[in-house]
Amino acid sequence: MKRIEGLITAPFTPFGVSGDVEFAMVDRLQEFYKYNGIRGVFICGTTGESSALTFGEKAALFERWGRYRTDDFMVIGFLGGTSVGECRQLAAEAHNCGLDAVAVTAPYYFKPTGVQELARFCAEVADASPLPFFYYHIPSFTGVRFNMYELLGLVDGEIPTFAGIKYTYEDMMDYQRCLEYGGGRYDILWGRDEMLLSALVVGARSAVGSTYGYTAPLYRGIMEAYAAGDITTARHLQLKATDYIALLQKYGGSAGKAFMRAVGMDCGGYRLPVRNLDAAGEAAFERDLAATDFREYCSRRVPAGLGAVAATGRKQPANF
Repeated sequence: MKRIEGLITAPFTPFGVSGDVEFAMVDRLQEFYKYNGIRGVFICGTTGESSALTFGEKAALFERWGRYRTDDFMVIGFLGGTSVGECRQLAAEAHNCGLDAVAVTAPYYFKPTGVQELARFCAEVADASPLPFFYYHIPSFTGVRFNMYELLGLVDGEIPTFAGIKYTYEDMMDYQRCLEYGGGRYDILWGRDEMLLSALVVGARSAVGSTYGYTAPLYRGIMEAYAAGDITTARHLQLKATDYIALLQKYGGSAGKAFMRAVGMDCGGYRLPVRNLDAAGEAAFERDLAATDFREYCSRRVPAGLGAVAATGRKQPANF
């Protein structure tokens, strides 16, 4: 698989008023992301409420998103992390749907007792598909906090399809060592939006996150400013990003879809046990957001008549 560079967003799974997956919204989302310079999607993950989706829904989402992958827009399918059998079946589905890669977390109910067991779990899932395979390191949800540099040492040469790690943790020492493992052999995708600049400093080339979907120009600006050596601008933009993330934290996880509604992409509500914002909460969020300069930095709607152009990924707006 070609090396990953730039921003990969983690899409929200769109639900209709009945609570069913709104597959037609995927068509609009992919167009929106491409227009705003997003390089791909990490689907059915944490942001996509993976644990609340059925096997059939995940497989159907793989198929729908797979229609829109191109050489410039990759689709990575998250398989889960509790059932080896289900992960293997979904890995085969991902291959049939033409996705670019797959990923799993550590099992988070019966947790692995050591990094060796985690490596064996990864090997068994990866063996079900020829697709490039990523381990998704997110201890805040799984409770599994093994050293990822050690995991690389165990899977290197043992899992032929192992492509890298989606690294959603704050251990910058371990992250940097993973980046440099084997002369930079693997893609180590940064997963903490609020610390993107910190990751760029130690060598990150790519990142996966939910907030990139609705503030893509802001994060593209961080990466471009850093690449140009303009650290002052990069720091300024990273601070802007953390201001919006602080607003997300204030209103809880369900505010993510409120941000999407603010940019004209209504993905519906969340499934239980996530608590949706009530009318008062939504109104309060909108007031707080209106008091910021969000409109200056948010992702742009695809102009009418440019849908077909945007879908190719060729035309993108200026940063701001």
